[in-house]
Amino acid sequence: MADILMIHFQKSKNRGGDVQDVVYPTTVKGVAYIIFEDLEVTKNVLQKDEHRLEDKRLGRYYPLKISLYGEHIFTCVSSVLNLSIFGEKYVLEDLVQELWKTIPALNFSPLQSNGQISVQGSFSAIKSLKDYLLSKANSLSGNSKRGEKKLDQRPNSRTQKQGLFVEPNNKFVDNVSGEEQVVVLDTDIYYYMKHFFYKESLGKYKVVSREVTDGEITTIYLENTRASSDSRELERAKEEIEELSAKLHCSLRKERFNSNTRSERQKYKQACESIKSQFPKILVIPYDTHIDVIGSSSETYEFTQEVCRTVKRHFQKRFRR
Repeated sequence: MADILMIHFQKSKNRGGDVQDVVYPTTVKGVAYIIFEDLEVTKNVLQKDEHRLEDKRLGRYYPLKISLYGEHIFTCVSSVLNLSIFGEKYVLEDLVQELWKTIPALNFSPLQSNGQISVQGSFSAIKSLKDYLLSKANSLSGNSKRGEKKLDQRPNSRTQKQGLFVEPNNKFVDNVSGEEQVVVLDTDIYYYMKHFFYKESLGKYKVVSREVTDGEITTIYLENTRASSDSRELERAKEEIEELSAKLHCSLRKERFNSNTRSERQKYKQACESIKSQFPKILVIPYDTHIDVIGSSSETYEFTQEVCRTVKRHFQKRFRR
């Protein structure tokens, strides 16, 4: 299939050109990514009204649905780490170097004297960092219990409690309650999940949740509905949310309508509302200064194009009057 797709998009009758790479299969069933060497070729391919995939190996032709792929917007997350918990076991400067080498996609600020350091990167990279620090924290706790290289005879509650999460102030801190589970999500993914999947994913479990949103991060706290409830319900609920979040992170894309005036912003909002029924899996989030659109890569592209056409027609009619 990758070869057939490459041939199709190299043909001049399809307005194609030199193809750098074809990514197939992908994490989304039935979707392939075509990377052209020249941006102009990409534009030409998009301008063709209809693409039909034809090859003698296929037996018949197949219509192709073409849209521009954009990088996920969920790429920039900032947090402040408090590494002082590791200060008696590691040289913190060396620990930071280790973290950077392990997850090179992250950017670290200079380490402060109190052990705090700012880190920025994609949500998935930040999550990998959290998991990596979790394993180190657990190993410290395990060493202390076995009497191996005890850090200090004084009780250190931070190393004895299990679990790290992002607090509303974006600092990695300890989960102080053993009767709750904490899930950290990208805020846009959380909004999409809550709108389309959240009740369905949690409805089967006897848990309640509360959410704290702080910019690009939303922290979900899960608790049992009754004190006697099975703790495994919490774990399963957390696992389901994390699995769903991972799937959405691979498939969602966000576009934004920025407008300079209130009236222009209102026109975009009205256009979104007028065509929303045609795109049932698109989430539209209006803000005071802009409008965010979240959905699959292809549907988000088609939705934003249709909104722009609708707004353009409105202004053309007003101008003719």
